[in-house]
Amino acid sequence: MLSPPPHRRTHRWGLGAFLLVQALFLLVSVLLAAGFGSPGALSLVVTLVLPTLVAGGAAVLVTLVRGNGPRVDFGLRWHWQDVRTGLAIGGVGLVSTMLATTLWMRWMEPGDAGSAVSGLLAGVRLPPALAVLIFLHIWLVAPVCEELVYRGLLWGAMERMRWSQLNVFVLSTAIFAIGHLEPERTALLLVVAIPIGVARMVTGRLTASVVAHQVNNFLPALGLLLISLGLLPG
Repeated sequence: MLSPPPHRRTHRWGLGAFLLVQALFLLVSVLLAAGFGSPGALSLVVTLVLPTLVAGGAAVLVTLVRGNGPRVDFGLRWHWQDVRTGLAIGGVGLVSTMLATTLWMRWMEPGDAGSAVSGLLAGVRLPPALAVLIFLHIWLVAPVCEELVYRGLLWGAMERMRWSQLNVFVLSTAIFAIGHLEPERTALLLVVAIPIGVARMVTGRLTASVVAHQVNNFLPALGLLLISLGLLPG
């Protein structure tokens, strides 16, 4: 007698959960900016790091309350194949991002060329420990949190609506670029996001997109580290 096919565990969150996490990110950012007033080095670091951590943690909490946890719902597991895929696609994405950034900076006015993070840290000399913390956050931690929100929570919400993988990829990529709230850099962020989304789509799991995102963030994070330490001009 044949055994019945295994039942696929599904989650119970939708786009409302994603919007709630986004609103939480903005609320924490605004409260920190208002609460610190004239920010010093430490408060700048907290303002940069804490909202991202809160958003990533909230995305995980949604999966625990309304789903099966991030391992099942996001495929957030350690697979060497996913790591290799993320490294390969991330490497290609890094090259395309560097080319796109070079072209984009030629078109933009000098004062509009930096990201929101570089603008926040402009002219600020950080102590070495805080500079390294920012470097590690931008390179390793922020990609995990952003992937939990965009290629995890948002991706899963659209999959639950039975949209095709191509539509999910296209819309999540666009929302990722727009969701950074940097209108001048939206086109550049689209270039950044495409290979990261491809890594998520071809593997069906979040691990590959996290690795691809980390590969893409390494050089910008290193540049900010050197600028923050005064080793490169701002």
